[in-house]
Amino acid sequence: MDKKLIINIGRQIGSGGRVIARLLADEFDCQFYDREILNLAAKESGFSEKFFEQNDEQKGFLKSHFNIHLPLLADNDFYKNNFSQESLYQFQSDAIREVADKNPRCVFVGRTADYVLRDNPHTVNIFITASMPTRVANVCQRRGCTEEEAQKIIENGESERAKYYNYYTAKTWGAAESYDLCVDASILGTEGTKELIAEFIRRKLQR
Repeated sequence: MDKKLIINIGRQIGSGGRVIARLLADEFDCQFYDREILNLAAKESGFSEKFFEQNDEQKGFLKSHFNIHLPLLADNDFYKNNFSQESLYQFQSDAIREVADKNPRCVFVGRTADYVLRDNPHTVNIFITASMPTRVANVCQRRGCTEEEAQKIIENGESERAKYYNYYTAKTWGAAESYDLCVDASILGTEGTKELIAEFIRRKLQR
């Protein structure tokens, strides 16, 4: 197996995609990055991590696109005058590229990492979905909410996630042509889906 490997995981809310991504990181001895990228981008930019969280991929992206307030960690007149949502995205993208350069084996969850690293020859891009009943049940368990509330969380969150991805990549979030493999985790379950994806990755790397 190639020493270098970068696995990019896109996922529907409630699909178990983050858990599967973590299992894949263990399977292939990779560093795991999800919200950790926000921390790295914050350190690199000088802005607070909370600011990056508030403008993340499913936190009201378009609503906040032209209405950004700056909780700076350090005085910086350039960013006060010229900061934009694109600047925030650029910081995050730079953090992803830097991590991929420094760590030969990584798993990235979301944040358009598949697009950011599109020129890297060692990537495998996966999208994980699941049936709506499965996702609703998972969100209910995780959030302690009703099925109706879970449905709204999924619909609203995925709307923002899709807008974010589509805006920055000019591709379609969740569309098969945007990824190497799309898989329904509700068919094989968490462990079975991890094993299926792992086998796909091994075969792809052997080509």
